[in-house]
Amino acid sequence: MIITFIGHGYVGLVTAAVFADLGNTVWVVGRTKEKIERLKKGNPLIYEPGLEELLKRNLAAGRLKFTLEYKEAVVPSEVVCIAVGTPSKTNGEADLSSVFGAAEQIGKSLVGYKVIATKSTVPPGTNRKVAEIVSSVKPPGSSFAIASLPEFLREGTALSDTLHPDRVVIGTNSDRARDILMELHKPIDGKMVLCNVETAELIKYASNAMLATKISFANAIAFLSEKVGADVERVLEGVGLDKRIGRSFFYPGVGYGGSCFPKDVKALIAIAAEHSYDFQLLRAVHEVNLETRKYFVDKIVKHFGSLKGKTIAVLGLAFKPDTDDMREAPSIDIINALIAKGAHIAAFDPVAMKNAREKLPSVVKYAKDAYEAANGADAVAVVTEWNEFRQLDLVRLARGMRNLVLFDGRNIYEPAHVRGLGFMYYGVGRM
Repeated sequence: MIITFIGHGYVGLVTAAVFADLGNTVWVVGRTKEKIERLKKGNPLIYEPGLEELLKRNLAAGRLKFTLEYKEAVVPSEVVCIAVGTPSKTNGEADLSSVFGAAEQIGKSLVGYKVIATKSTVPPGTNRKVAEIVSSVKPPGSSFAIASLPEFLREGTALSDTLHPDRVVIGTNSDRARDILMELHKPIDGKMVLCNVETAELIKYASNAMLATKISFANAIAFLSEKVGADVERVLEGVGLDKRIGRSFFYPGVGYGGSCFPKDVKALIAIAAEHSYDFQLLRAVHEVNLETRKYFVDKIVKHFGSLKGKTIAVLGLAFKPDTDDMREAPSIDIINALIAKGAHIAAFDPVAMKNAREKLPSVVKYAKDAYEAANGADAVAVVTEWNEFRQLDLVRLARGMRNLVLFDGRNIYEPAHVRGLGFMYYGVGRM
């Protein structure tokens, strides 16, 4: 099959590369010549384990093609997927300008029949608007059907999530479009969920909101655990063993970030408000998530009394491990708050430091590794749970520190072990 993706971010590029690897001819349309040229040379522009190898393999095979021209890609394709960003507006609503702009360009390029499927996360009703835009500009004789094809990939495991998802959601009211999309997804082993467009649009928001809720609930229990003298890890272990609940996404820390959870929670709150429903539960989820970062900083301040002149080594900057994504990363709020209170920051992240420089104050110093970051530090604060931090030689780390204090924002260490090495240890929801 010949298919097109509009957009080459995480969703567009990863999905395009996977479908090309499955034997399809896949076009990817971008807007920036410099980025398209880099992609043609095998540079994925983003960090995702295994993506560069997949990209180069399918470029060499001629199955993956990049262009700036809509017509070059759209005309030969059966399916055109919109995979552009939908960032939050200041009021929490999703900014759909890129989706609607792509719809207009697709419409102008239509020849024959196409399935236009939106993979971008969009509010219910958006695909109907896409159909109106396409209909208003399409050439005579061309035709199309719309579909909602939400993605559920996770940064860091995006390739596996695309090939082996829990489900493939296909939302359309067209039998012909449904058959084409089911054929396209035959090699994908997830359970197919067939529904109308609005249902598919809402499934994505509901899914991310539920996961965000689990994270915020875990953090709220962590707050309470510290007050009553409980160990939140044991509490959540006991709760998570209930098969109805499970332990997935049920971990306390410094909150969620990234390109999906924050904006999707805010967008769903806004969607509800547009339909006269006050989504109080999700407002609380969002508030707890912001509170986790403040709570972590307050813990550091409480230990030292004053942070003026103190150096804090921050380990982990990306919003999660195995990505270089700094969007809505908890490290940004935490570092800005620490600097505002007079602290000096030495930071290290295995892959995100280049992107971090664009998001963090210029006074932040970047280290070549965790040990360099901790050299001369008054405390170490773990903000992202990279596996290499779990395996740190804490004795070596301690040698260069001024004060042996460790703030474990992801509960990756056993408190007794760390304290046995001479550190003062502070976890999240642990005594």
